[in-house]
Amino acid sequence: MNNESPAPPASGAITPLQQMVASCSGAILTSLFVTPLDVVKIRLQAQKNPFPKAPKLLLYLHTFSCPCKCFVYCNGLMDHICICENGNSKAWYKAPGHFRGTLDAFVNIVRREGIRSLWSGLPPTLVMAVPATVIYFTCYDQLCAALKVRLGDYAQVAPLLAGATARVGSVTVISPLELIRTKLQSQKQSYRELTQCIRSAVAKEGWLSLWRGLGPTLLRDVPFSSWLCGLSNITEPTLTITFVSGAVSGSIASIVTLPFDVVKTRRQVELGELQAKNCQASSTFCVMCRIVAEDGFRGLFAGFLPRLIKVAPACAIMISTYEFGKAFFQKHNKERTHGPLQTNP
Repeated sequence: MNNESPAPPASGAITPLQQMVASCSGAILTSLFVTPLDVVKIRLQAQKNPFPKAPKLLLYLHTFSCPCKCFVYCNGLMDHICICENGNSKAWYKAPGHFRGTLDAFVNIVRREGIRSLWSGLPPTLVMAVPATVIYFTCYDQLCAALKVRLGDYAQVAPLLAGATARVGSVTVISPLELIRTKLQSQKQSYRELTQCIRSAVAKEGWLSLWRGLGPTLLRDVPFSSWLCGLSNITEPTLTITFVSGAVSGSIASIVTLPFDVVKTRRQVELGELQAKNCQASSTFCVMCRIVAEDGFRGLFAGFLPRLIKVAPACAIMISTYEFGKAFFQKHNKERTHGPLQTNP
């Protein structure tokens, strides 16, 4: 029987376990840093405009015989039917908790709920970050290496295919955790209230309700990952190059895929609300149409600024931390194989 220790990886290669360690460190650091921006983004995306901004034809079809848009306003003593627009076509009534922008959301969340609310959903974020990054980065590196060998002359598309495949797997696994995080960040609520909401949804719709929003999440993350892998696939990248390429490519991809992020948030926030109203869940396309009808096309880009501010440093930190970890383990494995590297005097 051979009692020798396992042979170290080949020179320049790292083991899957080392890949997991390198990716987890970046995931935890990124989660702690960007969670407040995530909370603000989801609050902006989840809020609904009480006064629709649809085109006139659509408003006419909705109001039919009444050209005015009205709503019921309760002052605590009695209800009033009010016209929601004045002569300047601007709403005079502001719904409670309605944020005017990123800074307004930051200030009002801290003022009303305390600064700790900016880290709402941090536990599921940390729990979600570990399997998400481990599955994605480990699968990506393994698939990319295998595809480059098999594709031959078409090896340049290997990073795109590997990134898309790895992202589909990681998103599918962590989708229930992302739903829990979104619900916690969309409004102030306890874990007991969230548990009751989830139980009610599962009882009425089955376990598949925990994967609500998976479709728009895939439409958001798969192109995002493919774009990121394609732009940051650089031979022997330095820490500066990976940091900059991660920030730039992440920013571009976040803008392009933002409408699907908005739809994902709306669909996940609806969990529990639809059961209370005894309504059926809408498809991704129907949710997009409803957002346009209520808020105009600008509604599809709600949370643009906090998402951009979040994604750029998050991608930069994640990619540069991962590349730094891989470089560290590659050096460690080379020293195990060939001994300490000698430096010229």
